[in-house]
Amino acid sequence: MRHVRLLRPRTVIRSALLAVSATTALGVPAPAAPQVKHYPLESTDGLRLQNVAAEPAVLQGKKGLRITMMSGETPQLAPIVGLEFDNGVIEAEIAGAPAPGVGEGARGFVGIAFRLQNDMRTYDAFYLRATNGRADDQERRNHAAQYISQPDWPWSRLRKENPSKYESYVDLLPGVWTKVKIDARGERARFYVHAQEQPTLIVNDLKTGTQGKGAVALWLDQGTVAHFRNLSVDTSSKSSSK
Repeated sequence: MRHVRLLRPRTVIRSALLAVSATTALGVPAPAAPQVKHYPLESTDGLRLQNVAAEPAVLQGKKGLRITMMSGETPQLAPIVGLEFDNGVIEAEIAGAPAPGVGEGARGFVGIAFRLQNDMRTYDAFYLRATNGRADDQERRNHAAQYISQPDWPWSRLRKENPSKYESYVDLLPGVWTKVKIDARGERARFYVHAQEQPTLIVNDLKTGTQGKGAVALWLDQGTVAHFRNLSVDTSSKSSSK
């Protein structure tokens, strides 16, 4: 009968170390660290609240965060702590609706800011005007999706100097979960809504420039009750754009 020699634990560990050393010597790269980060957004953990209040909430049977303004001060942001973004893909489910008792100008402004600087005022953002998607006025419909770059390029300046270039139509309903995706590469960005293969809005001159880098934040504007859930950020170099 053939005898099987059992290796001692110390011998097994030594063999494993030798295998790793051999792999390194052969130039085989070590497994890369995960580049996709997921944030369920079912609590305020990991968020910095800037002029907003946030609490867990359920909308349409799905868990997420409900975010509202604390005062009239701007900006209204909730940055993800410790997350830095320059190029890649940001995806989330968002919903916006006018807050109770606000004026007719409320639109349910909700979106995602990125490349946010430490001053909490300098950033790029894509957002939705939720009540514009099915408005009876075609001009309002054409302003359903918007790009801005604060503080120098608010929507009003972009619309005045470049009418229709930084906003577009997309079908929307207020208070309904809406999937959005931002694919940013250097000076170029694509904004996708409803998981569509083609972008709703194309921007080829992001104002933060080719070297823009900063935080990612949940974004809303005055008179809005906003909901956010299921955020993911992919900073890999490969674009997922179609």
